[in-house]
This record gives sequence, C-alpha cells and structure tokens, in this order.
Amino acid sequence: MSDQVVPAPVIPFRTAVRAWFLISLQTFGGPAGQIAVMQRTLVDEKRWIGQRRFLHAMNYCMLLPGPEAQQLATYVGWLLHGTRGGLVAGGLFVLPGVVALLALSAVYVAFGTTTAVLALFAGLAPAVVAIVVQAVVRVAKKALNGPALVAIAVASFLALALFGVPFPVVVAVAGLAGWTLGRLRPDALPERAAEATDSGPPPVVSDDVLHTEAPSTRRTLRVLLAGLLLWGLPIGLVALLGTGGVLTEQALFFSGTAVVTFGGAYAVLAYVAQQAVSVYGWLAPGEMVRGLALAETTPGPLIMVVQFVAFLGAYRDPGSLDPWAAAVLASLLVTWVTFVPSFLFVLLGAPYMERLRGNRSLSAALTGITAAVVGVIANLGVYFAVHTLFGDSSRLEWGPLGLELPEPGSVRWLAVAIAVLAAVLLFRLRWSVLRTLGVCALVGLAAGLAGVPVG
Repeated sequence: MSDQVVPAPVIPFRTAVRAWFLISLQTFGGPAGQIAVMQRTLVDEKRWIGQRRFLHAMNYCMLLPGPEAQQLATYVGWLLHGTRGGLVAGGLFVLPGVVALLALSAVYVAFGTTTAVLALFAGLAPAVVAIVVQAVVRVAKKALNGPALVAIAVASFLALALFGVPFPVVVAVAGLAGWTLGRLRPDALPERAAEATDSGPPPVVSDDVLHTEAPSTRRTLRVLLAGLLLWGLPIGLVALLGTGGVLTEQALFFSGTAVVTFGGAYAVLAYVAQQAVSVYGWLAPGEMVRGLALAETTPGPLIMVVQFVAFLGAYRDPGSLDPWAAAVLASLLVTWVTFVPSFLFVLLGAPYMERLRGNRSLSAALTGITAAVVGVIANLGVYFAVHTLFGDSSRLEWGPLGLELPEPGSVRWLAVAIAVLAAVLLFRLRWSVLRTLGVCALVGLAAGLAGVPVG
C-alpha cells in the first residue's frame, strides 16, 4: 500500500522542512530538552499535532532502542507527510550535530595536546561526571517505583561493575525479569499513567488525517528490505577494504550497539567505552568522557559521541588510507549505521503502534529494562569518575569478581573541585547542562593558563 500523504495545503512540505531545520538547531540538553523543543514548537505554538497524539507517538518511541527524541521527530514527520516527511524530519534532527561534532573531532585530533585545549577538557570532563550523576537521579525517580525495580537496578549495576557481564546480556535479562514480574506479580510494576488530554485550540491536522497508512504485510516487507539494504550495504562496501580493517570493525560493532541502546545514550556508553578502550584500542581511557563533553555541547542526540570514537580510532589506525580520510569516512559510516536502524524501527513499526502499546507483556519487559538502565548509567558514572578524578587505577581480580579501583595518591584536585562546582550548579542552582559546561570549561581554561597542572 502506498503512502497516503497528508494533503499539501494543510501543511506545505517546504514549511515543515523549515520548521524541522529550526528545531534541529535547538536540540541541546539531551532527550528531555529535545522533546520539550518539539512540544513547544509543534504542539503549543504551531498546533500541527494535538497533545494526546504527540504523547501517543512519544510513548511508542520510548519502547524502541535508539535516540527517542530523534525517533519522535521521525515519527511526527511521518504522521504529517508520510515516509518522506519522516526521513527529512529525522535526518535534519541529526544533521547539525553531525557537522559540528565532525569539526570538533578534527580540532581535537589536530590541537588536542595544546595547553589551551587540554585546559578546556580539564574543565569539561569533571562536569560530565556531575551530568551523569544527574541523569542517574532523574531516571531513578521515574523508573524505580517499587522494590522489585530497585532490585533490578542494583543487580544490573553489580553485574556490570563486579562481574563484567556484557551490556546486551544485562538488557536481555532485565527484559526477561520485567516480563516475568508482569506475568506473575503485576502488582510489583507501576500502573500506566493516565493519558493527557488536549488543551487549547484544535490541531491544524486532525487525528484522523494523521493516520496516514494502514499496516500491511506487503508494506512491512518492503520497508524491512529497504532498511536492511541501506543499513548493510555500506558495511559490505567497506569490508572490501579488508575484513580486519578498522572501518569494518567499527561498522559491525556500532551496528550492534544501535539495536541495544534502550534507555538513551548514557545506558550504552559504558559498554562502548570499555570495548573502545580495552578491546579495540580506539581510545585512551580518559578520552571517552572528553567525547561525551563534546557531544553535550552540540545539538542532536548524545549517542553521536560514537562519531568521535570512530574518528579517533580510524585516524590512529587508518590502514592503507590517509589518516584524515579514514577518520572522516569512519565518522560518517558509524553515524550512518547508528541512525539507519532508528529510521527503520519507526517507519516499520508505526502502523502497528496501537497494537504494540496495548501489549502488557511488552510494557512489563520494557519496564524491567528501564529499571536496569539506572544501574547501567550508575556504572557509567563510576567509570567516568575513576578515569577523570584520578590519574591512575588498578584492577582487583577475585575469581569471577573484578573491580577497578582508583589509586588514592593520584587524585586530581582540580578535577574534583570542578566536579563539585558542576554538581552545585546542576542540583542546587538548577542551571542547564550547556550553561554548566560553559562555566566549567572557562574554569579549566583559566586554571591551565595560570599554570595549574591539568593533566
């Protein structure tokens, strides 16, 4: 069945494109801030979509792995103008961030060892530790509504921090635990919140018109085949350069992480950092937090930090390619394999949204995964703190247990002070992430120029 696109006179496609581009320039501050921008622009100001329908779409995107705000943009674009609307909305959502982070990655490679740049990162990295702590608190308040969910969160943290269980296994077990609780002890899971009602004038496009397609097997197979080809074709092309090449490794690795990023970027970054540092050698231990600091200062989803990882890894191990060419190619390739699945999930599943949202077993499984995300993000915070606030660490092994501990004598007092400052700004004064990062970067720069050790 072909797309039944919303008639052009309702919302001209060019008007929508301009609106999506302006939204993309404001997408700082993580998914909450990005969704708030779309809420204000699309629901409150333009009234292109009603509140109930917007939340209906958002709830579906929350079920999916990947960046939920970008997926929500794709979904709303699909509702307004069919497949082309979804592709344009989702693509524009990430485009400014891709360009900005590509440029910042190049600056880091070219000038990352200069005093000024080192000092800036000396201020940014400790602030990221406080930002991750804030993320733990926020997600915990929403997700841990009962002792069973608290137990899942604690278990996920211990599995990662002490036993080194792979992140995908933690996600799978948490989903199974949530599903089991939903079947055997449904009272242990929180009740679904009541749906919000629309307020204000009616939307420009009625809900009946927004349902642009009906589900069909033919359409599903067509979208699935196209998505898999677009996802896999670049991987096959780079494999021609040699299956052991860094481009192939990165394409395959980040294709895998793209389908397990439940709970946002923070949930998967500890796994990415561990693999990128210890297994593949793409980064030094402290560089992941620097990449996240850069991603926090650019528009778009935070998961675009993988672009930074790919850039550095390919620059340092370019194979037969020029280092700069390999870095740019890897950066764009990893961005592609990270976001193509998000488009595929939305365009493939949108017609079935009502059926999926009504599935109690699926909701229970995802409730368990969301609880586990709290422990996953907490593990990320510990990882960043060890490698940011201390100069050295050692790993203790005892049977199946393993724990990385910082060396007390290697504490970086400037980093500790900036982390405390960032925590005060975020928790006490309730500053935005971007404003906090700006102040901490200036503190680090001033300290470096004053001769304070920043390494």
